[in-house]
This record gives sequence, C-alpha cells and structure tokens, in this order.
Amino acid sequence: MTEVEPAPPGVDATTPTPARLYDYYLGGTNNFAIDREAAEQLRESLPELTDAAWANRGFHQRAARWMAGQHGIRQFIDLGSGLPTQGNTHEAVTSLAPAARVVYVDHDPMVLAHAKTLLSGTRATTVIQADLCDPDAVLGHPGLRALLDLTQPTGLLMTAVLHFVADESDPWGLVARYLRAVPPGSYLALSHATADRLPPRAVQAMYDTYENSTARIHLRTRADFERFFDGLELVAPFDGAEPGISFVGKWGAEDACEADTDGSRVLYCGVARRP
Repeated sequence: MTEVEPAPPGVDATTPTPARLYDYYLGGTNNFAIDREAAEQLRESLPELTDAAWANRGFHQRAARWMAGQHGIRQFIDLGSGLPTQGNTHEAVTSLAPAARVVYVDHDPMVLAHAKTLLSGTRATTVIQADLCDPDAVLGHPGLRALLDLTQPTGLLMTAVLHFVADESDPWGLVARYLRAVPPGSYLALSHATADRLPPRAVQAMYDTYENSTARIHLRTRADFERFFDGLELVAPFDGAEPGISFVGKWGAEDACEADTDGSRVLYCGVARRP
C-alpha cells in the first residue's frame, strides 16, 4: 500500500490497527505510514518483533497442517485472521488436503478488501467480516454456514488475537462458546502474547503502541493462558515433550532448542482436542 493509493472504503488510514501492524511485522505491504511508524517505535524496545511475528505465523501454519495431515480435519475457522501475505491457512491445509475448506473471520475492513484479491477463484475458501467477540454472529453467518458443516470435526485457529480481548469481555468464555459449537474430535490452536519473559521497557512499549491503535493489548501470564484449555486434551508440542503448552517457535519444530528464540518467547501457544 503506497501513500498515493487511497484507502479502501471504510478503512481509517490515520490510526494503526492490529491487522495492519501484524502485516508490517511480517514484511507485508497492506499497511500505511501510521502503522509503519508505530511498528518501528515498538521495535526500538522490542528488537525481536519480526522474529516473534514469524514464530507465531510458523506455529499457525504447522498447527493447521498437523490438523489436516495427521487428524483428518477438513474444515477450519481462522478467527481474527488478519492480513498475512504468505503461508495463508488455505494454502497450508490444501497442500495436504485439497478438499479442505477455510473460513477467515475478521472485523477489520482492510482484511475484507485484501481478501477479494487473495481469494479470487478459490471456491473452498471465504472471508466474513464479523467480530469474534460475537460468536453467534460468526457461527450463524450465511457465508460460514454455506461452506462448513459444524456437525463435523473442525479446526479452530485463534492465533495472536485473544490478547486484544479484555478480561471484562471474558476471552476464556469466548473460547468455550466456540468449542461448544463444534463436535468432539475438533481441535483448537491458540497463541497469545505474554510479558513473562519480556523486560519492563518492552512491555510498556507494547502497551503504549496498542493504546494508540484501534485495539488495546492485554498481555497474560502462563497460568491465565493455560485456562483457555480447561476441559480439553492438550497435545505434545514437539517430539519427546509431554502434552502441554509451549512458546510459538517450539511447537512442531524439528529442533525445539534451536527454535526457542527470544522472539518465540513473546507468545505462548497450544493445540488441544475437544473430547
């Protein structure tokens, strides 16, 4: 997105958004000067910013492929999908399961505008503009209902999104509501930013950056993150590990020690089965 290009209808180019910031962290071009300025200010206190974004993206892709390739999941809901420019969910899963279907969900109008080009000619994939904090609107959306059969096992992908949901909106209850809407044998992949391994300067910079964006960030502890998986069967994050959570770089990594970078430790992650 260059400065001479007009913003799509409904898009505010004067305030940073989480979707456009994430796009910039990943090296994308669907962002504006205000997003780039905010990201570079954050990078001064959090030099691992790009590493963290790519570690999270790698987890998202590996988890989706694991569900499709090893557990036969053929339909996915990517909640808070954002604007990633490489390795999108439908590309990751259809490489293993060509018949897989994917519904992207985001409330940022920029995502919808971007998706029109991204998904052109892709009949097994769609994007709906909806707020993940309203599960009834998401799960009852005609676009989702036309593509997915929620009586069949489903992959729920909620990566790097729930840290934009405040405690008052009960993010744990939101996850539970989505899981109640899908049958046993469905899977959840979830990642979330944490301050547990960050220096105070980096933590404050994250809060300051998103205070001035369209959504505040809420960093949570390991104990708070583990609550998202209450009642679920966590899987082992890598060979030789016990079932449980990990940092995003380590999940599914061939060499978990090599993948355990400073950037990876910005986000916890886990994958679990609904029994």
